[in-house]
Amino acid sequence: MKKAVEVLGAAMGCLALAACAGQTSGGDAGPGRSSASPTSSPVNPPDAGAPAGDLAIARNDTREDSVYPEIGDPLVDALHYDLDLAWAPDADRLTARETLTFRATGDAPRIPLDFNEQLAISSATVDGTPAEVTVEGNDLTVAHPIAADQRYELVLEYAGTPAPAPAPSQRADFTQGVGWSITPEHETWTLQEPYGAFTWYAVNDHPSDKALYDFTLTAPAPMSGVANGVLASSTAENGRSVNTWHLAEPASSYLVTVAFGDFQHTDLESASGVPIQIWTDADGDPTPGETASAPDAIDWLEKVLGPYPFDSFGLLVVDNESGMETQTMVTLGDTAYSLSEAVIVHEAAHHWYGDTVTPADWSDVWMNEGMAMYLQGMWESEQEGVPVVGKMDEWASFEADLRTRSGPPGAFDPTRFGDGNIYYGPALMWQELRERVGDERFFELLREWPSREANGTADRREYLDWIEATTGEELSSFFDDWLLDETTPERD
Repeated sequence: MKKAVEVLGAAMGCLALAACAGQTSGGDAGPGRSSASPTSSPVNPPDAGAPAGDLAIARNDTREDSVYPEIGDPLVDALHYDLDLAWAPDADRLTARETLTFRATGDAPRIPLDFNEQLAISSATVDGTPAEVTVEGNDLTVAHPIAADQRYELVLEYAGTPAPAPAPSQRADFTQGVGWSITPEHETWTLQEPYGAFTWYAVNDHPSDKALYDFTLTAPAPMSGVANGVLASSTAENGRSVNTWHLAEPASSYLVTVAFGDFQHTDLESASGVPIQIWTDADGDPTPGETASAPDAIDWLEKVLGPYPFDSFGLLVVDNESGMETQTMVTLGDTAYSLSEAVIVHEAAHHWYGDTVTPADWSDVWMNEGMAMYLQGMWESEQEGVPVVGKMDEWASFEADLRTRSGPPGAFDPTRFGDGNIYYGPALMWQELRERVGDERFFELLREWPSREANGTADRREYLDWIEATTGEELSSFFDDWLLDETTPERD
């Protein structure tokens, strides 16, 4: 990958180019390896108050974020979101009914959530009882007491014109913000890392809180709605289309996608039988760019990482310049780079690193990006017929500048989220670890971690302690140097 001067279709938090070498320095640091993990701790012990039934898979140990503490609240453990969304393109108006099932993690006089005041709430009930709501900025308060380990059902009806929120980043593809976006043709798409889901639904907008999702998406035909998971039903009558989507595995809010547009879709399948859909503009190529290579990307990754961790995979092409590993339905901008096979490999790799196992705190986004970048580097080196070490040498030529300008990967400048420092430094680190422990042990680590932590969250303390225990190596100084030092460690 050649060095560039600006971000060209770089993915929002999931795909960085060498272009990020042009970013400026940061200062505010996250937690250090010596203190193991973010300073906040889980609200409940792992086995306290686990919900019964089908929602048990979505139980989380929620926490306050160490980098962006103003977003999310550990009092709420979201279990299931049912989002009934209707889009009116003639007025750019969203009308919604949301049913949120959640577990309270402590006693409190009110329910705190993230939501944007641009959307007006017309009705709110908790377990069928009307409740007063207050929205100030991006904070929603529902005046209803909650008790630890009890489950509640919040139903909200609201409407308005969603708009993106400012992004904590200097990247070119973040300039229009995060969350819900509307195109000049009145189509819509969403990208929301590290936050921004609150621009279109009431949410505990933090990666530690993974939940199940169902969507009912209504629009005037020929528009239709696309979301995560499997398309459960699709109808068109009385001039309206209604698509329902079901996501069978829990997802963090930043991994959720919804788009309304005039789409066509193409069905593909990987060699192992993973169903794959390509959703793109109805008037264009049904498999634009290199999207037809999606089965090959899944095949290659399964050889390295083991079975794909979800029941479906898809690519949703929208009118932007970014890309995002939204769970089971990757959101890609309609640019040559975003639609390249290298990007598809990168985004698909996140389904093992980032989606099925998700960082519990934004200080550990390097856990996702470093591994996805390393796997992309492996794939690129194979395609180019060069050793992976050569690819790492190429990346090392600019990694020091990224680290200097945006901070070390594990303690990045929070105003420069998604810069290249969280991608390339950790990718180099993984190559160094591979050389240290050998290929056999290294690839065992790569396969075992996402399988072990499937549908869960983890922080660096859990991850790095597990690596040390699994390899039998003392690696504290190694990881400290690569993740926290202001200067790049010497490579072997």
